[in-house]
Amino acid sequence: MDYMFSLELLAIFPEVFLFIGLNILLIYAVNFQASNPKLSFPLLRELSWLSIGLLGFTFILIINSSLPTLLIFKETLIIDNLSLFLKSLVLLSTIACIIMALDFFEEEKIYAFEYILLILFSALSMCILISSYDFMTMYLAIELQSLCFYTLTAMKKDSEFTTEAGLKYFILGSFSSGILLFGFVLIYGFTGTTNLEVIMRLFLGTEIESAVLAYSFVFNGFLIGILFVAAGCLFKLTAVPFHMWAPDVYEGAPTSVTAFFSIVPKIALLGFMLRFFSISLYDLIFPCQTIFYICSIASLLFGAFAALGQTKIKRLLAFSSIGHVGYFLMAFACGTTESIQALLIYFIIYLITSIGLFASLLALKKQDSTGRIKYIGELVMLVQTNPLLAITIALAMLSTAGIPPLIGFIGKFYLFSATLNASFYSLAIIGVFTSVISCFYYIRLIQIMYFQKKKYVILYQPMDASKAFLLALIFFFLTFFFFYITPLDLLTKEITNQIVSQLPLFVN
Repeated sequence: MDYMFSLELLAIFPEVFLFIGLNILLIYAVNFQASNPKLSFPLLRELSWLSIGLLGFTFILIINSSLPTLLIFKETLIIDNLSLFLKSLVLLSTIACIIMALDFFEEEKIYAFEYILLILFSALSMCILISSYDFMTMYLAIELQSLCFYTLTAMKKDSEFTTEAGLKYFILGSFSSGILLFGFVLIYGFTGTTNLEVIMRLFLGTEIESAVLAYSFVFNGFLIGILFVAAGCLFKLTAVPFHMWAPDVYEGAPTSVTAFFSIVPKIALLGFMLRFFSISLYDLIFPCQTIFYICSIASLLFGAFAALGQTKIKRLLAFSSIGHVGYFLMAFACGTTESIQALLIYFIIYLITSIGLFASLLALKKQDSTGRIKYIGELVMLVQTNPLLAITIALAMLSTAGIPPLIGFIGKFYLFSATLNASFYSLAIIGVFTSVISCFYYIRLIQIMYFQKKKYVILYQPMDASKAFLLALIFFFLTFFFFYITPLDLLTKEITNQIVSQLPLFVN
């Protein structure tokens, strides 16, 4: 018993380390603020670098884990290659978001040290969510994450626009959490369990007995529970028709918070959806495919056409994010091994390009002290004032649009190939069509930066060193994977094989 507890504690040691470090930073910040109330911004910058170090050490602990696949704490958490991989992405993306926001705090007069601590609490909750193998731990993790997000959205208290965005997100987020919880209750009521492995055992071989189960009251009630859980997850993922909060919240929240929302939470949520819909409900794949098929098409079409008329950059990125969710859901609709690998590859590429776009947006501050750019037209002739930043944005935009042979095209090629091999021809055709439509507004930004003539050119302040280093890394990855995609292919293939191996491992 002592050995098992020691093994479980070792398995979650990175999360324990992050939690202890977070509390130490909290105690330090509170005491420092009490004794030096006029030094708010130096405290915030110091906390930012300490948080980056804390997340870096946690990342090292995770990638050096040599434990086998484990179900721990009464099978409520799982430790495997998928969880370690996704946690690594969460920590690296969080580090990137903090680096992006270093100078943003002072410029926007956000001096609350709680900002950084909320980011760390969010990262911790997402690591727990990724390892969740039970509805109880999943719901507690996602509610901790949501609590942090509600506060982060309304962090800029002197802005009515930001407060409105925070209130909208709180109301709609609470409603979606209620839907999610109701789905869990239904599943528990009809199955008597909240554990994902037990659910997988209960419905093993359902395809063979589908004719019998179709008339089962318990089975139909369970399917209704799945529908509510899917609706709650799709809301958090900003999929159509559960997207209504995203454009206003993305635009109203501080830009650094928008970057965090757009990038990091999707990692944890996709990880849980892979576990529940692609593994535990593997033998109930048809009803899940129908849900994801419809939402994928709706997200692809709405994201592509709604972005065409946007004039503000953050709203454009919000609708672009909705469109990308449609591509994520294509993989869930297929439900094959190939589609899982395609999802992982596409999502890594999405993270790289999104970090590059938001870092570039946060790096653009006008010299005339009128603030940051809001409108697409303000990027006019950026190539004259900052050619390196212009080419980085152009590469990220072309990659996001899927222009060959950039890495964005490679990600879509994997995804469309998996969709065609799963015989979802209509979904693949719509995906290609919306990808062509989205090229218009991505290439329009490049046209504005390089070719649109105006009587004046907007001058920008020099970029700080931290963002320059981050953008250099993004530029490196965009060009590196352009020439050599093999490491990414091998990594995702190994993770996919481990996911597939879970089915016979836990069932037998």
